Order: sequence, then C-alpha cells, then structure tokens
Amino acid sequence: MTNWDTPGLIDIPAVRDHLGALGVVEKDLPFPFPIKRVYFLYDVPADAVRGSHAHKELHQLIIAVSGSFIVELDNGSEKLSFDLHSPDKGLRVPPGYWRTLSNFSGGAAALVFASEEYDPTDYIRDYDEFVSWSQK
Repeated sequence: MTNWDTPGLIDIPAVRDHLGALGVVEKDLPFPFPIKRVYFLYDVPADAVRGSHAHKELHQLIIAVSGSFIVELDNGSEKLSFDLHSPDKGLRVPPGYWRTLSNFSGGAAALVFASEEYDPTDYIRDYDEFVSWSQK
C-alpha cells in the first residue's frame, strides 16, 4: 500500500481500450479513506494562485483531469513541487502541508477527493500561523 503520510504521485487505476480511457477512483482504490467530499477547479486564470492554506486532519488526492498546473507543498521545513499534467497520475496530500496551486494552463481542471467534509476549523489560512503549528 502507498504511504499516505507523505506527499507523492500515485497511479490512478484506468481501464483502456480502443474507445479511450476510464480513470477510476472508488472506495479505497487508490484513496484509502472514505471519500467525504469531491470538488473541482476550472476556468482558473493562468496567473492565479489557488489553495494557500493547510489542513490539520484532511487527506486529499489531486488529479489534473485536463491541462496542467503546479502544486507546491510545504511542511514548514521542506518544500516540494509537483507538475500535474495527466489524469492517470494523482498527488496524495496528507495533513500538515501548506499547498498552493499555480501556473494553470488553458483549459486546466483539477479534481480533488477529500477524506473529510468541509470544516473551516480544519484550515490554517495564515502562513506564519501554519509554520508555528507545524513546529509543534
């Protein structure tokens, strides 16, 4: 099983034939938590930055279902960057990582699976507060 305690790219299961491809995310494949929320970003201007927050408990799987964008992750001591550009790869994002999404290509769409329903108390929206929280 994939280690969901660290960020990284994972393969999205797909069924391929002469008619194309069907990407599959269901139950615990490849997302090993109950999926409690699904949302998507689209029509994002190329110069926009999305995210700019961290979660205390929430796990996410982010997939570029169309186009491309960059996801930068920061745990308060290490920074990682991922170029998402294919619907057959997803980025696992565990709790405790500040995330920003940027450099959206034309027509880019991000699909996000989350382990929890929306809870404003799970968000850290101030970077300095996040750094203090992450050092605990």
